[in-house]
Amino acid sequence: MSIWWSLHLRREAASVPLARRLLLGTMETAGVDPDVSFELSVALTEACANAVEHGGDLSDGEASEAYRVTAYLDGETCRIEVADSGPGFPVSLGTGVSRAAPTVRRAAPDAEHGRGLRLIEELADHVQFGNRTGRGGAVVSFDKIVKWRTDAPPTPWGVGGPPLALT
Repeated sequence: MSIWWSLHLRREAASVPLARRLLLGTMETAGVDPDVSFELSVALTEACANAVEHGGDLSDGEASEAYRVTAYLDGETCRIEVADSGPGFPVSLGTGVSRAAPTVRRAAPDAEHGRGLRLIEELADHVQFGNRTGRGGAVVSFDKIVKWRTDAPPTPWGVGGPPLALT
């Protein structure tokens, strides 16, 4: 058994804490270690904040575009994906590269903005930055191996604590 959920959110600042609280509640209910849950929630917050800020056209003055958050807790891994409908990551054609690859700009360590993607990389075990094909937009996905709370009850399917050894 797995737990997954997907949200379609308006590009408004108020949507960011909503996604974060839903993730934290899911992780707590499943029995995930609070430190792992916190790290995932910070990474999710950064990804959502980027989608709100950069994920659409605000030429009419309103954040009418939506973004999507999908989270999977399957066995020992949590995977989170945040996809928006904005311009996506800048694309560069590297030497000898047959197709365009997204370029993620790195902010200086003392910069006030632009450090969110680096923070996601530090908090997650595996991170991918990409552009949506066809419809445009950016996709940030990241995985983390979960640890379970010591008091999480074991279950036969591995969600809600460590897998129960069936003998």
